[in-house]
Amino acid sequence: MATVVSPTATRVLNSSLARKIMSAGEAAALINSGDQIGMSGFTGSGYPKVVPIELAHRIADAHFHGQKFQVSVFTGASTGPELDGALAIAGGIHLRLPYQSDPETRKRINAGEMDYMDIHLSHVAQFVEYGFLGKLNVALIEVAAVLEDGRLVPSSSIGNNNTWIDQADHVILEVNSWQPAALEGMHDIYYGLQPPPNRGPIPLLHPGQRIGTPYLEVPAEKVVAIVLTDSPDRNSAFRPPDAASRLIAGHILEFLSWEVQKGRMPANLLPLQSGVGNIANAVLFGLEEGPFQDLTSYTEVIQDGMIRLLKSGKVTSASATAFSLSPAMLTEVNADMASYRSRIVLRPQEISNHPEIIRRLGVIAMNGMIEADIYGNVNSTHVMGSRIQNGIGGSGDFARNGYLSIFMAPSTAQQGTISTIVPMVSHVDHTEHDVQVIVTEHGLADLRGLSPRQRAHLIIEKCSNPDYKPLLLDYLNRSERLSFGKHTPHLLTESLGWHNRYLQTGRMWPQDAATATGRELKIVRSA
Repeated sequence: MATVVSPTATRVLNSSLARKIMSAGEAAALINSGDQIGMSGFTGSGYPKVVPIELAHRIADAHFHGQKFQVSVFTGASTGPELDGALAIAGGIHLRLPYQSDPETRKRINAGEMDYMDIHLSHVAQFVEYGFLGKLNVALIEVAAVLEDGRLVPSSSIGNNNTWIDQADHVILEVNSWQPAALEGMHDIYYGLQPPPNRGPIPLLHPGQRIGTPYLEVPAEKVVAIVLTDSPDRNSAFRPPDAASRLIAGHILEFLSWEVQKGRMPANLLPLQSGVGNIANAVLFGLEEGPFQDLTSYTEVIQDGMIRLLKSGKVTSASATAFSLSPAMLTEVNADMASYRSRIVLRPQEISNHPEIIRRLGVIAMNGMIEADIYGNVNSTHVMGSRIQNGIGGSGDFARNGYLSIFMAPSTAQQGTISTIVPMVSHVDHTEHDVQVIVTEHGLADLRGLSPRQRAHLIIEKCSNPDYKPLLLDYLNRSERLSFGKHTPHLLTESLGWHNRYLQTGRMWPQDAATATGRELKIVRSA
């Protein structure tokens, strides 16, 4: 449970703003039903932790008395149980965007009880700035300190905080003394973006370059409340790399070495982007053991693997918008935060995920997926086509604009009962036009320069699980003979049948046989 620190221990150094210190309950009382709230937080880092709980109590009490009370919540990305979880349980969220990972929130979205808008992370700030989402009423932002002149030392994530502060009518600050004071100086807030038609180029030429200010700026008259906290970020342990993850990492490292050998990238590669998760973290661990030196990273989050690469000297500079660390690594980094200030830059997500910068720097994009089809379309958000998992996050920003676009996953899920390589994905987040490389533990398919039919044969050969390869080949061969068109051959009713069978039986196909065309097709299962 979060605790409130005494005013004598405050990090609020501006005397005028210090007079606005109040309890979390008093601050929550300033939020009205129907408000749209821009909250800090990105992958469990830097989110407000006490005001949302008090707001959830208010909402639950209003509902108990038969009064409707809901707010819309915009963030950087996922937050923690004190925010998403508490408000979801209270039934207090009308609309949530752009990315979430909370089980209570997910449950209510998939039950149709909460509206959710999945959106590319690079689009969020400008959607609000352009007025596409209506008026932002309140910004609720965690910071590490308030300086004497009123500037704010950002917390362990930036996300959309500068936009929320600029666009909101009122600002509520949670000043969290748990966040290391040594965070000061790590951030780079760029205030040079103007709306079209006056938008100019962003002068960023290297991942480690700083083009802005280390501080958030807020007009003092906007601040209506300051709440003092001493509350840890949500942090989840990463699983040690398993056999499949290590194989996937090995395929990617071998591929990158080949690209260097062919002269398509320098010996120290190009800036790396890695999505959040155990497999992505395993790739970073693999890079630590690999041959590459003097690496850089232009990504969204700093994970355990990236910290290890920085400590080893393999990575010289890393740009992101947030931390996402395991408990053990978080303790280590917080204790030595000052040593990372010159090598880590935390930026607003409209800069960390900006398509033009990603393309200009030539970022190598590596992201996870739920499933891919034989033509290279990728589903990274929906289970069985209709049930949201987390959201697209920034994967689309990097996949479409990166120098290389790599998607990875084990070849099966649910203990081998579901193939992640399917005839047609049940939901499309990344079309075949944005996907250059598919990787599973069985191999890597380089799709560049290939026609759809060539891609299909390569993905099945390189990436599919041996138990499902005969089914996929049978589907493709019959599609090539029987489909209406021959450019991207499909038998539409059968391709959907892969997912319908799972909904009916709990398995994509029976363990010992599969009915692909109304006839039995035996599968020889691997030992």
